[in-house]
Amino acid sequence: MDRIRITEGLEFSRIVYGMWRVGDDADTSPAHVQAKIESCLSQGITTMDQADIYGDYGAEAILGAALRSAPALRDRIEIVTKCDIVAPAGKYAGARVKYYDTSAAHIAASVDASLANMATDRIDLLLIHRPDPMMNHVETGRALDAAVASGKVRAVGVSNFKPHDWALLQSAMETPLVTNQIELSVTAHQGFTNGDVAFHQQHAHPIMAWSPLGGGSLMTQDSPARAMLETVAARHGSDAASVAVAWLLAHPATILPVMGTNSLDRIARLSAACDLTIDRETWFEIYTAALGHEVP
Repeated sequence: MDRIRITEGLEFSRIVYGMWRVGDDADTSPAHVQAKIESCLSQGITTMDQADIYGDYGAEAILGAALRSAPALRDRIEIVTKCDIVAPAGKYAGARVKYYDTSAAHIAASVDASLANMATDRIDLLLIHRPDPMMNHVETGRALDAAVASGKVRAVGVSNFKPHDWALLQSAMETPLVTNQIELSVTAHQGFTNGDVAFHQQHAHPIMAWSPLGGGSLMTQDSPARAMLETVAARHGSDAASVAVAWLLAHPATILPVMGTNSLDRIARLSAACDLTIDRETWFEIYTAALGHEVP
């Protein structure tokens, strides 16, 4: 498994394990969560993706219970988490409306809550989860700088930001933003042509890709894209899901797919995409199928 430099002293595995559905599993016991992590580690997948809102603000605690039960695991993994979404659920059940909070007080409180929930003394990467139309970029930037300076957070980035959102926030910061986690997949391919990927490729920012299988729909719904993925998979003696992930890995921008599943069988196959080589013509075969027409 390739390792990707995120910042000085911090590397991530090329494939990231996404834990947004960990609370949906019928078994959320520490032993079962540990089995998922160990399966990832056996393939070289060391990076775990979380967010405070996942599982109605309960997913971080599920990971924390596993780490309390097996504390040696913490030093074998990197933890990513996110903050700024306040939704009427869990600890924010009394909120009148879903909103974003990028205030310094909220960021600081979120960091402390995440550290406690996940039974750790550090967050390897903290992301602002969604662009906040009310963001005071100076206040937010200083809060992120302070989180890194405190040692509670090793690196900071964003999620779902457009290049102009990134530039605004970065303009008020001393600490470099290191990544943007955006939706990218065979079906959600707009980022390759709307400037999102180009911006980060230009500046050599690794990109984290959420829902690289279209939230599962790419594998469950009949479509020309799925048919092409299966055709390519048959050529390689592989499966359509691995091809869809390999399609992202083949792009010259450094893309880290965030793979979420609760199935131990599927977790055991997450690294299979790294064994596939998607050449340029094959990449465009898949892209053309997703577009529904040939490129101009």
